[in-house]
Amino acid sequence: MSDSDPPITLYRLQACPYCERVVRTLREHGIDYRSRFVEPMHSERNAVKRLTGKRTVPAIVDENTGVTMSESANIVDYVERAYGDGEVA
Repeated sequence: MSDSDPPITLYRLQACPYCERVVRTLREHGIDYRSRFVEPMHSERNAVKRLTGKRTVPAIVDENTGVTMSESANIVDYVERAYGDGEVA
């Protein structure tokens, strides 16, 4: 990872409402992130499975803290605690 790369990578699908919830939260906190769009076929999401142990999206990897997680509610909660005021919107 170079110095100009954002520390957070978001694995997501196009038009996924759960992914958009995470995107909204990251934007609300002014957090730079990199999007990685994954395979639409659940069974082909091997890159996500290697990272999180699951094939579900959204998933994030935060290089700042070493956190890797999936599930939108968990990610939003984590972002609020790690980068916000601790209040989950």
